[in-house]
Amino acid sequence: MTFLYVLLGLIAVVVLYVIFTYNALVALRVRVNEAWSGIEVHMKERYNLIPNLIETVKGYTKHEAETLENVTRARAEAFESHGTPHQQAGAENMLSGALKSLFALAESYPDLKANESFIELQGELSKIEEKIQNARRYYNGVVRDNNTKVDQFPSNLVANTMNFAKVEFFELDDADADARRPVDVKFD
Repeated sequence: MTFLYVLLGLIAVVVLYVIFTYNALVALRVRVNEAWSGIEVHMKERYNLIPNLIETVKGYTKHEAETLENVTRARAEAFESHGTPHQQAGAENMLSGALKSLFALAESYPDLKANESFIELQGELSKIEEKIQNARRYYNGVVRDNNTKVDQFPSNLVANTMNFAKVEFFELDDADADARRPVDVKFD
């Protein structure tokens, strides 16, 4: 009789563990989806701001059509990219590069740099970029928690049985490895 109680108690502990672990994994999956949604919201904010920025720049830079076309193309590709975080990061990297070219171009036009609309749009874009960075950090933190839970023993037994998988981080592409290197500062 005592053996039966011990066995039932052990089964109850295992069942409770499976239930709690399953619920924790579901909660992490929901947090990952919510975090990715936050990134998408901020990226759409940026996509909506870029046409206004381009129109402001167009008025001053009649001869720089190629740069403006590159920004427009990169925006369209990033906006239409709905793949994995790795694919989205590639599109975002292209857009960031095109925007850097646009702001470098603005340096050649003092009237544009002083234009109130341009300054305001540039400030808004900077704020949105900061929001995107914060959302990326949050997303990657949640992905880390999810992947740890999916890999750790004994929760990995529940995760594998219930088809929970690791999630991809939202990182810079290898093509952007220069962005990861420290900046060399030289005083001559």
